[in-house]
Amino acid sequence: PVVKKIDTTAGEYPSPSNYLYMTYGGSFSDPLPEDNKVFSAVVLGGGSYRIGTSVEFDWCAVSCSKKLQESGWRSIIVNCNPETVSTDYNSSDRLYFEELSVERIMDITDIERPVGIICSMGGQLPNRLAKPLSEAGLKLLGHRADSIDTAEDRAKFSALLDELEIGQPRWVAATGKEEIKRFIDDVGFPVLIRPSYVLSGAAMSVAYDDESLQYCLTQASDISPDHPVVISEFIVGAREIELDGVAKNGEILTAIVSEHIENAGVHSGDATLVVPAQRLYVETVRRVKRAGRAIAQGLNLNGPFNMQFLAKENEIKVIECNARAARSFPFVSKAVGLNLADVATDVMIGVKPNLSRFNEDELPYVGVKAAMFSFKRLGGADPILGVEMASTGEVGCIGENVDQALLLAMEASGVFAPKKGVLVSSGSEKEKLRFLPAARTLVALNIPLFGTPGTAAYLQEHGIPVTSLAWPEEDKFDVIKAVKEGLVDFVINIPKDTQRKELTRGSLVR
Repeated sequence: PVVKKIDTTAGEYPSPSNYLYMTYGGSFSDPLPEDNKVFSAVVLGGGSYRIGTSVEFDWCAVSCSKKLQESGWRSIIVNCNPETVSTDYNSSDRLYFEELSVERIMDITDIERPVGIICSMGGQLPNRLAKPLSEAGLKLLGHRADSIDTAEDRAKFSALLDELEIGQPRWVAATGKEEIKRFIDDVGFPVLIRPSYVLSGAAMSVAYDDESLQYCLTQASDISPDHPVVISEFIVGAREIELDGVAKNGEILTAIVSEHIENAGVHSGDATLVVPAQRLYVETVRRVKRAGRAIAQGLNLNGPFNMQFLAKENEIKVIECNARAARSFPFVSKAVGLNLADVATDVMIGVKPNLSRFNEDELPYVGVKAAMFSFKRLGGADPILGVEMASTGEVGCIGENVDQALLLAMEASGVFAPKKGVLVSSGSEKEKLRFLPAARTLVALNIPLFGTPGTAAYLQEHGIPVTSLAWPEEDKFDVIKAVKEGLVDFVINIPKDTQRKELTRGSLVR
């Protein structure tokens, strides 16, 4: 194929555009934009936007491109999404509006002759191209292909954790239902189920009993040696912690610890993130950083990374390590005032990074990232969070303390404090008990409480004034009518996962 410019002047005179594309429909290439830069690098973008891949990764790619330009390198971006900042004319020296495939990237490198390819700034799609591009003879800037492969391959990464004596949830790649049964008999419910041939958390689910297990397996019906289903131990009540940072030759240069407000079981893209962490034991943070250093050395990381951990009763277990920039990079970078994408770019091109000496634990403020959702635009969607990502955006706010930052983030994402009344519907006895202090606080604020029959009865037994409302299918004044007539402007709904009927009722309320 040849290179052509996207003509922004309709052929009236020679176009100075740096918008380029490859085509087989030509016999010669257009002149490339000229500059006096000696070194060049190709930065792979994130491709099309979808749930799981969005502007967070585009921020990383653009930051990388700008840093290359500041360092005197020619920045060449390859991306195929017109909605991104990375496909703006001023985001790079040369922009190839092309698909992210091995064939097309090799065509581009044949012409551009770059020093190397940067695959770690655009998310999972370009990161998965690292191994085939390396095998095709292209040089990767940053992590080696075998490091990325070890981090991505569950069996290899698990073996590395065992070698490093770092804890991880028990798991098995099951090829048949008998193997699944043996594993569950050993670890018990609940378990996390994921078909091994899907990406970005799609089709992941949690089974709490035999009934929900069968339902989850129907979503992954093709179970065979070619298509194993990964079954993992699901640790109830664990906190999720993230470690975002940059390493050089296996040594961590900088790493920032953040925590999820939600317990483990909510996808990291949907979770509410707090920087610096507010509810973690000092020893837990030490263990996370110690494990992070060991993993970085074991993988010989050389660039951006994101590690996810579970913590319960001061014991940590590793969920995964992403040998690439994560969707949390933009928020964490802005919250602490250190651009991790810039630091990673310096490392990948062999420039000494300008590291600000700071301790995130001593920041005079707290940052909170909250997810935004589009459930109202999706007919039939149930607004309940789980292990499969559902958010379509995010907001970030800072405050003097975590309460202020969280309130600002909630309001920025469209969630406002109640004024008229609060409807409470909690399925399990445990969740009803946990809600009692909050219920008393709402009563003290003179906010009327409404509840579905079971929840209302429980609160009344504990001396809390609450109005009982019928379920929607009953021929009475029900919860739906209460919301429609303006008696309720805030709903707290906690479904009981083990009963399909309860989930159906709850979805009507939500």
